[in-house]
Amino acid sequence: QVQLVESGGGLVQDAGSLRLSCAASGLTFSRYYMGWFRQTSGKARDFVAVISPGGGDTSYSDSVKGRFTISRDNIKNTVYLQMNNLQPEDTALYYCAARYTSISTSPERYAYWGQGTQVTVSS
Repeated sequence: QVQLVESGGGLVQDAGSLRLSCAASGLTFSRYYMGWFRQTSGKARDFVAVISPGGGDTSYSDSVKGRFTISRDNIKNTVYLQMNNLQPEDTALYYCAARYTSISTSPERYAYWGQGTQVTVSS
């Protein structure tokens, strides 16, 4: 079955950096659009970034543009989220997700999800 496993979260100080990883198995990774989303308690899951199967197209939410970078390694079946200049408002549970057909910023359009990795930014 399809498995997405996130890692790399943790506690970081204001303006610090983290790199999240999401290892995929059970699917032809190089054919899937991969997205990162985040969620805080009591709120909806928000789009963060998405990357096309070949890595040539990316899209970011306005709140992270210029600070976060999504990338992928189709040999390692892994998608990454490099997060720089982290702010307290970036604190959330971060999920990766996979979608087959087209790029999308809507979480309901993603078929497969990981369990999430917590990112906490202290001020």
